[in-house]
Amino acid sequence: MEGIMVTILVRIVINAIALLAVSHLLDGVHISGFEAALVAALVLGVINVTLRPVLLFFTVPINLMTLGLFTFVVNALMLLVVSRVVSGFDILGFWHALLAVLLLSVVSSVLNGLAGTRERRRR
Repeated sequence: MEGIMVTILVRIVINAIALLAVSHLLDGVHISGFEAALVAALVLGVINVTLRPVLLFFTVPINLMTLGLFTFVVNALMLLVVSRVVSGFDILGFWHALLAVLLLSVVSSVLNGLAGTRERRRR
């Protein structure tokens, strides 16, 4: 149980760093500091666990028609929800959120690979 908690905490920190990196790469994404990024990463994690499966279930037909690319739209909408809930984290609109999701997936994958959290999850 302790190993799982450490992995979750490391992933939240990695996602916070990835959010900060995305905010530096995109003009439409603004984060006031690491604390806001950490809270946004935590809220995004909670939304990913609770709301995302429901949304993906109801969007199965369009996801099949787009070969899974509609998942990026769902993720962008969730990121917009997080930006509305967390103070200090702002996204200017849907298109900025969509670009942010694409960059966030790449940056967090690289950081998770460097940190070895992908390796721990498989064990």
